[in-house]
Amino acid sequence: MESAHRGKRSIEFLQRPAIISFASVAGKKEAHGPLGNTFDVVSEDTTFGEKSWEKAETRMQKTALQLALGKAGLAEKDLDAAFVGDLLNQCVGSSFTLRATDVPTFGLYGACSTMAESLLLAGISISGGFCRRALALTSSHFASSERQYRFPLGYGGQRTPTAQWTVTGAGAVVLGQSGEGPFLRAGTIGTIVDRGIKDANNMGAAMAPAAFETLRAHFDDLSLAPEDYDLIVTGDLGKLGHEIVIDLFSREGVQLGSRYLDCGMMIFDLEQQDVHCGGSGCGCSASVLCGHLLGKMRRRELKRLLFCGTGALLSPLTTQQGESIPSVCHAVAITTERS
Repeated sequence: MESAHRGKRSIEFLQRPAIISFASVAGKKEAHGPLGNTFDVVSEDTTFGEKSWEKAETRMQKTALQLALGKAGLAEKDLDAAFVGDLLNQCVGSSFTLRATDVPTFGLYGACSTMAESLLLAGISISGGFCRRALALTSSHFASSERQYRFPLGYGGQRTPTAQWTVTGAGAVVLGQSGEGPFLRAGTIGTIVDRGIKDANNMGAAMAPAAFETLRAHFDDLSLAPEDYDLIVTGDLGKLGHEIVIDLFSREGVQLGSRYLDCGMMIFDLEQQDVHCGGSGCGCSASVLCGHLLGKMRRRELKRLLFCGTGALLSPLTTQQGESIPSVCHAVAITTERS
């Protein structure tokens, strides 16, 4: 059997999984940002008609799932597997989304890297012949994340300049063995990187080294360079983390240039919206990918995209115990070319 393994950490899909359909859902603040017209559904109600922010997150996921299935003319019974995750403890948002569907489900936690992780695993299941159709789905919610990781909103805590704003959003992708695409071309699996950052309000600095390591491994393993992509997008490093990645590559003589962007900077207007360093949360990269980016690929405005989800693997407990923040980054190369 021909191996799909490349280098130390990468794979090249011998049978490229096709993106059959995709859908995005976003909240009020995101709808007022630069990408507001690219989301399938937006809500001015942050609870999405539910009784709690946590239930609102499940509602977002259910909406994104049904939209993605509807676009493809599929039903839940047509899915062989779902790879899902969120930021809530024990990933309850995702579990509650899938609990009445009878869809075989893998629950994932990769923090803000979850969309890339779920997409990569779904692609492996399709390319390996283990599934005919698979779902990648994730979400985050500003208010539920603040309640879990930081302070109750009513506390009115002061946000530091390096802080980021958790995106209220969700994204869903349905992959299959055939379809109009785009297609998954390759991927690079992240390793856990920890450079000793302990400030939970500076996750961009904590995650940037992981993004750098994965990007460098991707280029080395697959004999590629930044110029081989029309666009390279990290998950949600925000303004500071984006600058750190540029600097780390610059020290090695590699210029990423204007082809390198970050979802946390794209989804909000950093000048007009009070989000400090930008957006965060696994719904950030998910909604940007499943709205703006894949939309551009379907219209052939982008041909080659490197999508890199970055996650800060901390918890309230580890932060309170003074632990540093381990981070991870998974990369998925997406192309409009079938082979």
